[in-house]
Amino acid sequence: QVQLVESGGGLVQTGESLRLSCAASGSILSILAMHWYRQAPGKQRELVATITRGSTSNYADSYADSVKGRFTISIDNAKNTVYLQMNSLKPEDTAVYVCNGEYVVAGTIGRVFGSWGQGTQVTVSS
Repeated sequence: QVQLVESGGGLVQTGESLRLSCAASGSILSILAMHWYRQAPGKQRELVATITRGSTSNYADSYADSVKGRFTISIDNAKNTVYLQMNSLKPEDTAVYVCNGEYVVAGTIGRVFGSWGQGTQVTVSS
């Protein structure tokens, strides 16, 4: 079982920056992939950013077109934490941001998907 807690959201103005954190807890042996999602009222949950460990143990990141060039996802494996650096924020970035991932967990066979946290609210005003 992997529990997730998001933090770092807040109210900012257009053009400002935020850094979101997603801390995972549990008997985590390895992080295989992490994902950031966002959901705004009346809209479907959107995958914003993904970071994935390949066969070489290097991590590759990818982004939705709407945030490409502005957001950066990263992992601190020692802390079991994934970050989302959000620069040049726009009002359309306003949403609840949530994370999840794919893990190798002690005592469990196969890949484990974490439990959804409450998310963190990001509000961008003009």
